Amino acid sequence: MPRPICATIHPENLAHNLRLARSLAHGASTYAVVKANAYGHGISVVPRAFTEADGLAMIEIENAVALRTLGWTKPILLLEGCYDVEDWRVAAEYRLRVVIHCEEQLSLFESLTLSRPLGLYLKFNTGMNRLGFKLLPLAARETSPVARLAERAKAHRNCASVTLMTHFACADEPGGYVNQLALFNSHTASLALPKSVANSAACFDFQKAEGAMGGTNDWVRPGVMLYGATPFSHATRPASALGLKAGMTLATEIIGIQQLVAGESVGYGATYTAQKPERIAIIAAGYADGYPRHAPSGTPVIAEGRRAPLVGRVSMDKITIDVTHIPAAHIGSRVELFGETLAVDEVANRAGTIGYELMTGMSARVRRSERNS
Repeated sequence: MPRPICATIHPENLAHNLRLARSLAHGASTYAVVKANAYGHGISVVPRAFTEADGLAMIEIENAVALRTLGWTKPILLLEGCYDVEDWRVAAEYRLRVVIHCEEQLSLFESLTLSRPLGLYLKFNTGMNRLGFKLLPLAARETSPVARLAERAKAHRNCASVTLMTHFACADEPGGYVNQLALFNSHTASLALPKSVANSAACFDFQKAEGAMGGTNDWVRPGVMLYGATPFSHATRPASALGLKAGMTLATEIIGIQQLVAGESVGYGATYTAQKPERIAIIAAGYADGYPRHAPSGTPVIAEGRRAPLVGRVSMDKITIDVTHIPAAHIGSRVELFGETLAVDEVANRAGTIGYELMTGMSARVRRSERNS
């Protein structure tokens, strides 16, 4: 028998979240972001779950090739671009679109002869200060470098089209994208080129900025929202309030029961001591599965349909939970770690991290299965 921990993927929920993203896009085309193995959900689910997307966006060129092999014919965008000559050749062979974010990438592109011209996305740094050609506020009568770079790219034989893009650092905060968007618009408004700026958080709030959708956002790039996690603070704007559905349920089973008396401890380091008689269940999950080791006592799980708190340290293969108040809990009882009943963001918040990390951090030993809700 396989170990009982399993991540169940919900393709219908993923498709629902994509439809919500598209409804927020105000007519813009939608790239479903599927980097990091589709945020841990598995790249093989993408063609079924995101069939309504206008394109896919990712980091890993090998997964782009895999999706072409699986039959995906619509656009695929490489968000970090190509790292070397071979990547550029593969991108041409598999008809990928490619981000260029620095002079070195642009120069390498210009030095090559490719089998077909490619769609290029010129990425500009408007304040994130990670990747992108840096933009500064324009002085009076100063010429923006954007037009020069776009013309340079368009003039090359390897270029089929140019799109302009940026990425927001604080779109999850009220008005957090406004300054970056204003800087981007000041450099690009006069250029008749398609643009891509909105991530998950900006998709929800973009319409609130006066004129923000006015031709600025031809392609939106929703990511974490597609998988049912909130791009905002879980406490203020949880996924359920945004209309999102969990794309994954991580569940396991109770494999042991211990009866503690007051004063007895449980787990490594004896970090938890019972204050009264308690019934402790041991579940088959641990940090080797990707569950956060630093999740503190009190972090919830769902056992027999009821909340139960984690007690003691998370170990490599096991977690202990208090089921004193759940008499129906027994060896073999199902325990949900996060998913359709317990939001991944709530668990992540208790562990001092974000839902992204829990979804993408599951280890290879966790079985995956699919189930439509």
